[in-house]
Amino acid sequence: MHPGTTMNMNITRNSNTANFLLRKTAELITFSSNELPKIFNQFSVKSESVEANIIKQTIEECEAPGIGGEEKYCATSLESMIDFTTSKLGRNIQAFSTEVLEKGGTMSIISMKKLAGNKAVVCHKKNYPYAVFYCHATKPTRAYVVPLRGSDGVKAKAVTIYHVDTSE
Repeated sequence: MHPGTTMNMNITRNSNTANFLLRKTAELITFSSNELPKIFNQFSVKSESVEANIIKQTIEECEAPGIGGEEKYCATSLESMIDFTTSKLGRNIQAFSTEVLEKGGTMSIISMKKLAGNKAVVCHKKNYPYAVFYCHATKPTRAYVVPLRGSDGVKAKAVTIYHVDTSE
């Protein structure tokens, strides 16, 4: 990625609008592949449905081991996301998010702003009946905020993380 580079992008909004539960509530709800029938029952989901398969996939991804050098965690509450992030980065942190476009198109990179440090925790929203974020920390990384401008004048901002060591 270099300023002036043009590329076709399709950054779309995640259709899952589920909200986080309070930590006290999230801790009361089973989140384990060993308890799938109980989870399906809690959310009134038929075990052979598309929704059941999505729940199963999310839990299995959360339970799978991380790749070498990756520390991972599935946050089921905002409090647990903050706890994981601060345990990896310390208390002096900044949060960034990609601005979502309503439509894709040709975008040009205006500039790139490197964020300080070589550590980052990245969290991705997963499909689940309530908000679950797959968070992971790998070192070393480089993080950038990248302002973008579309051929139609639309502006957006992307956050990009580079894994310096991709051997795993």
